[in-house]
Amino acid sequence: MDHTLLEAISALRHAFEDALLERQDAVDERFQVDILGGDLSFETSYSLPGEGPVPRVRADIGLEWPTWSQAAYRSWAIGEGFEEPPELILEVTMRLQRLVAPPDPSMALALLPEESPCLGSSCETLERSEPTVEQMFSKPPEAPECSLEVTYSGALRLEEPVLEAPEALQVTFASLARWVASTLVRLGDLPLEFLPAEENEAETSD
Repeated sequence: MDHTLLEAISALRHAFEDALLERQDAVDERFQVDILGGDLSFETSYSLPGEGPVPRVRADIGLEWPTWSQAAYRSWAIGEGFEEPPELILEVTMRLQRLVAPPDPSMALALLPEESPCLGSSCETLERSEPTVEQMFSKPPEAPECSLEVTYSGALRLEEPVLEAPEALQVTFASLARWVASTLVRLGDLPLEFLPAEENEAETSD
């Protein structure tokens, strides 16, 4: 297994911890292998400190190391070079949850730019998708718990300087983590009504 994805996971964890974000133990980290296609992927979640196991705002982070990037990396590693540098596919989902009523998406979009700040030495950005609003009903039916998600996605090109010194990814993920942290703070300050933490957590444990 190529080590590049493992280096990226380590750099991401350090960056998000340095930004004082807390990994969500209630949301399992997942390292997955596509047996047929060969793609490798990793998923994790972070929230603001002190929010508890079911936070009001959360960031879900996904990394994918596609098969063609693995092949390009192996070609470079044995000295054959590559036509296109390998890429890490990055996805960041900003999630507002535990909402009493369906939110007006425009309130969140007013705080979320169409693109993320520049990432990496070649200044790639993540592009914002359209928002998604969810309603989850319990049994027996009661007032629904609502949530809103907005996803940013894009690719990080791994040029030769990064492949030669994978710790350079820490700089890339540090800027990403600072942006995610500030965004979660602003989303959490929106004038929205949230379900009480105690009630939500009790339902989760049941």
